[in-house]
Amino acid sequence: MSAFQDFGPLSERRRAEKQQNQRKRLMVTGASVSVVLILAVVGVATSLYHSNKPTLAAAGEGGHKPASNELHTSVKYIKTMCSATDFKEACESSLSKVVTGNKSSDPKEIVRAAVSVIASAAKKGFQHADGFVKSDNPRVKSAISLCKSLFDEANEELQLALSRIDVHKFEDLPNHKDYIKNWLSAAMHYQVMCVDAFPEGEEKTKMKEAMKHGKQLTSNALAIIGAASRFLSLIGHQRNLAEEKEKAAVSFPRDGLPTWVTAETRRHLKEQAKKKLTPNVTVAKDGSGDFRTINGALNAMPKKYTGRYVIYVKSGIYKEHVVMGKEKANVTIYGDGSRKSIVTGNLNWVDGVQTSQTATFAASGFGLMLIGMGFRNTAGPEKHQAVALRIQSDNAVVLNCRMEGFQDTLYAQAHFQFYRSCVITGTVDFIFGDSTAVFQNCRIVVRRPLDNQQNIVTAHGRADRFENTAFVLQNCRVVADPALAADKARIRSYLARPWKEYSRTIFMESEIGDFVHPDGYMPWEGDFALNTLFYAEYGNRGGGADTSRRVRWPGVKVLTKRQAAAWTVPAVYGINNFIPAISGNLAQVRNGFAF
Repeated sequence: MSAFQDFGPLSERRRAEKQQNQRKRLMVTGASVSVVLILAVVGVATSLYHSNKPTLAAAGEGGHKPASNELHTSVKYIKTMCSATDFKEACESSLSKVVTGNKSSDPKEIVRAAVSVIASAAKKGFQHADGFVKSDNPRVKSAISLCKSLFDEANEELQLALSRIDVHKFEDLPNHKDYIKNWLSAAMHYQVMCVDAFPEGEEKTKMKEAMKHGKQLTSNALAIIGAASRFLSLIGHQRNLAEEKEKAAVSFPRDGLPTWVTAETRRHLKEQAKKKLTPNVTVAKDGSGDFRTINGALNAMPKKYTGRYVIYVKSGIYKEHVVMGKEKANVTIYGDGSRKSIVTGNLNWVDGVQTSQTATFAASGFGLMLIGMGFRNTAGPEKHQAVALRIQSDNAVVLNCRMEGFQDTLYAQAHFQFYRSCVITGTVDFIFGDSTAVFQNCRIVVRRPLDNQQNIVTAHGRADRFENTAFVLQNCRVVADPALAADKARIRSYLARPWKEYSRTIFMESEIGDFVHPDGYMPWEGDFALNTLFYAEYGNRGGGADTSRRVRWPGVKVLTKRQAAAWTVPAVYGINNFIPAISGNLAQVRNGFAF
């Protein structure tokens, strides 16, 4: 049994939820923010840190006073770790206030503190939205509501990161850094989302400033976790290199799936492929199943369920708005085919709905698996942002599905996601988000936009250079819808533009149609992110694959085979214990599943 089965993200999520429930009983009612806070009112950072050692103030009143050599060691470790960050002053100041007492010289405690201090700063930032409660602007009101929910989301991610740190020795943390960074990257995205939710103007400017400190501390934690290996050598810890080499030699999975896909999930995939998968419940519009709606089936799911819960959706068009909360974990939803079992809706930005809430189908529960389903948003190009599918789920797998829309069709929001043999259609930024997502063998169909618009396939939202997120499209086909093909000379189409400053997208071994502009990429606004983004290509083919005329931005690259191997499954997810040899790696996906 692998380490991820013994202590995987789901078990950590449940442990974090238990800790949160215990903290909720300590809360004083009537908090200024109407969201239920998971942090204790007094000493937010210290509460998350849950250290039993006294503070400096307490030490002066009879508590343990750290010896001078302990403080010296602590200061040295803090300075060493903060040297890797972009916001060194904020790093040293925040850690010095929290890391005290008889464990002040323990480097693991300093790493833990780097994550725990984010909470109080983020709380202050999110609470700032409460200052706008008297606004009559409906956009501001909806932004406030979204920020309150995002606060809970961010705190859960921090709890997961702390849980992983707590159960491992400091010298073992480098082996777990990518899962920790996965959760911290999600927490960063939620802070960014809160600011983005506000319309341009005074409120947004104030929110951006309020969230600044929390984002800086999140960036610092990402940097510290990412540099853990270097810190080990600097402070004299020795790692078992022979053991690591043995772990790295683990063979590449025969089915080509990411290594975080569990054995149970792989078994379900095999059974579904052979049409032998037995669902827990069946959804059918004609009444021949257990429920007539997908929401009905989800609402009936037991609150405590062990194993994978399977919902079969028979052929039909289901007009419903589906939102699967985090309590719906390890759920498989499969249909009769992406053109037969279809969920459809038309929520959109123009009609006053926040982008993330326009999704026809949204899911945030761990371990989501979607197979043979269609997801549509029929609002049309004139309604602008209108999401068909939003996935916030960690360790999500989407196979043989179809996502249809125009602007913002697929919101691959956060965490580890994997897509294979899917069809995704759209116009403007129609694959966007801040997840680590690999798209294999997918058909990317670019549609005709409004006359005053241009097409952009991807808009990745990596907001900090220490995040480990990226979009990778491997062995895909980027093609023009017939309506666009007839007008391709007048309407420009691009592979990507930077939604956030450190946007990162890789196209490799894919077919790119000749309708794609030779520049390949377009700016977001002015020179924003042009010096910090990373857009790369390897081994592509087709009329639009010529890289000789690509834009000359510093981060636009053509990769060698060895460089491209770093962006293949499973290496792209950064699970270091399972990186295979380069040989044959790039061709693995072409044969599909080995069932």
